[in-house]
Amino acid sequence: MKEDLLHFLWRFRRFDHSALSTTEGEPVEILQPGTHNTHAGPDFSNARLKIGSTVWAGNVEMHLHSSGWLQHKHQDDRAYDNVILHVVLEEDQPVLRADGSRLPCLEMKNRIPPKLIGSYQKLLHNEHWIPCQHQFYEVPEMTRSLWLDRLLVERLEQKTAAILHTLQANKGNWEETFYQILARNFGLKINAEPFEMLAQSLPQNILAKHRDNLLQLEAFLFGQAGLLGQDFGEAYPNRLQSEFGFLQKKYALTPLNSAAWKFLRLHPANFPTIRLAQFARLVQQSAHLFSKILEVKSQADIESLFEVKLDGYWLTHYTFGNESPKKNKSLGKDAVRLLTINTIVPFLFVYGSQQGNQDFKDLAISLLERLPAERNAIIMGWQRLGMEAKSAYQTQALLQLKNVYCDRKRCLECAVGGAILK
Repeated sequence: MKEDLLHFLWRFRRFDHSALSTTEGEPVEILQPGTHNTHAGPDFSNARLKIGSTVWAGNVEMHLHSSGWLQHKHQDDRAYDNVILHVVLEEDQPVLRADGSRLPCLEMKNRIPPKLIGSYQKLLHNEHWIPCQHQFYEVPEMTRSLWLDRLLVERLEQKTAAILHTLQANKGNWEETFYQILARNFGLKINAEPFEMLAQSLPQNILAKHRDNLLQLEAFLFGQAGLLGQDFGEAYPNRLQSEFGFLQKKYALTPLNSAAWKFLRLHPANFPTIRLAQFARLVQQSAHLFSKILEVKSQADIESLFEVKLDGYWLTHYTFGNESPKKNKSLGKDAVRLLTINTIVPFLFVYGSQQGNQDFKDLAISLLERLPAERNAIIMGWQRLGMEAKSAYQTQALLQLKNVYCDRKRCLECAVGGAILK
């Protein structure tokens, strides 16, 4: 058993609370269980309890065994001075307050319904794709729907936190922050980190000075990516190499290690070389891109901003030195939709939050509602369970559910898991 189960039982009062008493025999009445604390400090704050004839207001701490108080050194932490009740599965030793008095303790081992423990163990110890695989549809549809709404907001809030962290590092520069996170998502999952490192090492204001010269933009990006450090037998990469040699000295640039870039098992259209060439073209045609994003009203507006087509060398190459049949390598609709989901929507949401403008937040949600469902391994897994997502709004919520709750067996914090145990 995990301590989380005690939190769940206390929070929802899913235990036998008739004739409650401390291990010293004092009667206990729960007037208010308190607010669950997921950060440092006692597990529940602002509880109100009647212990004996006295009403107490304060915090509640929980452990599987009372000795956990000493193991975690709470006796030395002033944040625990206001604990009014110690709730444990089993009291294996008494706990004393700083003043030497005994901390009231409530033992739970004979108060938990055996059926609930059985259900909990089944969720925790099975190897299904999701722990509640055979019980998911036993939970009312309304409960599941409301939970997915909450998960979508939670996912946006997580992305908001990442954006704000980068914004702070960029001293409040929204354009630079958008450029860096857009670059990260241009790299897709497998090349996200080197793309972001590239953008961080090559500030947007440097590229802006050379926006009218595509050769120099490509030289900047491919050279700084570390992909020009070899001998080439073709004229174009040699021109890029020569151009970067000049730019590198001018701006004192230190290129990334080329080994950071992954090509293996990628579709050629997603090779980092192609994505970098597309990114260079986007930079060339999109001055003050974030300001333009703030003016969009629909996905069609976004697609017009991201209408990127490669020409010249890249029509017949996926990588340097390897010629291939001529093929258009534009940034397709699916790619732009992913950039909308992972970059534009979170930026609209966080910008709306920071500026107190609900219109931007509403637009972010509206874009997700109107975009088709994503296609990936996790969404296919949900489909096998009968969950047919109809929009990116739903797929984003389902990704959050699987990655953040199901895979981590956080069933007690999940509305579906909670409903099963109730």
